[in-house]
Amino acid sequence: MEEFKSGFVSVIGRTNVGKSSLINELVGEKIAAVANKVQTTRTAIRGIVNRPNSQIIFVDTPGIHKPKTKLSDTMIETAFGMIQEVDLVLFVIEATSTEIGRGDQKIFDRIKEAGKKTILVINKIDLTSKENLAQLIEMYAKEYPFEAVVPISTVKKKGLEELLQEIEKTLKPGPAYYDQEEYTDQTLRQLVEEIVREKALKLLQDEVPHGIFVEVEKMKSRKTKNAEFIYDVDCCIYCQRDSHKGIIIGKNGQMLKKIGTYAREDLEKMIDCKINLKLWVKVNQDWMNNENLVKKFKLQ
Repeated sequence: MEEFKSGFVSVIGRTNVGKSSLINELVGEKIAAVANKVQTTRTAIRGIVNRPNSQIIFVDTPGIHKPKTKLSDTMIETAFGMIQEVDLVLFVIEATSTEIGRGDQKIFDRIKEAGKKTILVINKIDLTSKENLAQLIEMYAKEYPFEAVVPISTVKKKGLEELLQEIEKTLKPGPAYYDQEEYTDQTLRQLVEEIVREKALKLLQDEVPHGIFVEVEKMKSRKTKNAEFIYDVDCCIYCQRDSHKGIIIGKNGQMLKKIGTYAREDLEKMIDCKINLKLWVKVNQDWMNNENLVKKFKLQ
């Protein structure tokens, strides 16, 4: 019988290379916010993949970007900090790259410094030619002894099984750290915050999302008259300006209603339970530099 393997795998890369989408696809459940915006992932989020002979715990990390606030500094510290904490690193780059850009080089330097076992994952292969892909593989392979190089497309669901097999090959024998039914170590409260923020990121104008922060203020479960479980959740979206508050609420409250409806639908599917979600919007001008709030995003 094959020996059971397990381990922690950090997924690292620049903003918008598709890290969160990749983890959601591998786990088979939405655990991380996905949006084509900077700062979509702000903390280290764990997703668990249970296979017949292995348990792989993926850690999604914030995208590497140029820091401008205490929040940005904390996010980058979290991403780089995870390189030291895990058994294996997945370094995700875009197939459309033609050179090792500044952001990728920064990550590369940290990986080299740590000397970590690393798999190079080339995402978005559906957007490039075979020639460009071959050149990219050759360019990166010269720079580091990767355990494997795996071209994938999360959109087309290509290469994902091959990636899991390569990860399994690299991991050492070990125990299952979580129950077989678990797919994330996030609490329901964290999932609500993550999904509400994702819907806001997708629906709002570009200048607003970077400045929002979502916090569940109250969560209680109760039984309905039909003996069904329902969660009552009060959730606040913090923003940096009064003008942003108006945009988030929208004309006649329509935007806030849309954010709440989409978030509730996703959450009910995920936890198979009814949710009564109430959203509020408050202004907190300098929350990105507030030590107490930013602590929430430190490496867990």
